[in-house]
Amino acid sequence: MATLFIFAGLPGTGKTTLSERLARRVSAVHLRIDTVEQALRDLCHLEVEGEGYRLSYRIASDNLRMGMDVVADSCNPLELTRREWEQVAEDTGSHFINIEVVCSDGREHRRRIESRTSDISGLKLPLWRDIEDREYHSWSKDRIIIDTAGRSAADSIDALMLALGISHETP
Repeated sequence: MATLFIFAGLPGTGKTTLSERLARRVSAVHLRIDTVEQALRDLCHLEVEGEGYRLSYRIASDNLRMGMDVVADSCNPLELTRREWEQVAEDTGSHFINIEVVCSDGREHRRRIESRTSDISGLKLPLWRDIEDREYHSWSKDRIIIDTAGRSAADSIDALMLALGISHETP
């Protein structure tokens, strides 16, 4: 049975770093909402709202139906989108695991936001005030929480692999 790893967390917490590393470790498809949304802006000249998520649900579904594990990398801030990702897994007969990535040290989180650059051409990164003002619903379901504050990327992925019960040896 395929697994949908559903990432969530504010920008700058380390979601993409962890989701990419997880995808490599488990040989899964990595589906990054930022990439999909920027492509919609660039290619279709859209003012993107929910289209990136809805398109990504379809791409994830196709891959899950083929038996491929999928790592969904998105802010996933709303209860609604979290349930929609879960529905994708249920509709395809797949297992899902919710993973929230946080950075509990506000100063470190702000430093990350203010010092990072985009690896997606044309993507405008949020400012710290955008992060502070962002709507982010509290959770009503169980999830794995990985706090990246004071941790290297290697330590964070090791913590995630341990929480998932997956050998953290690189294949």
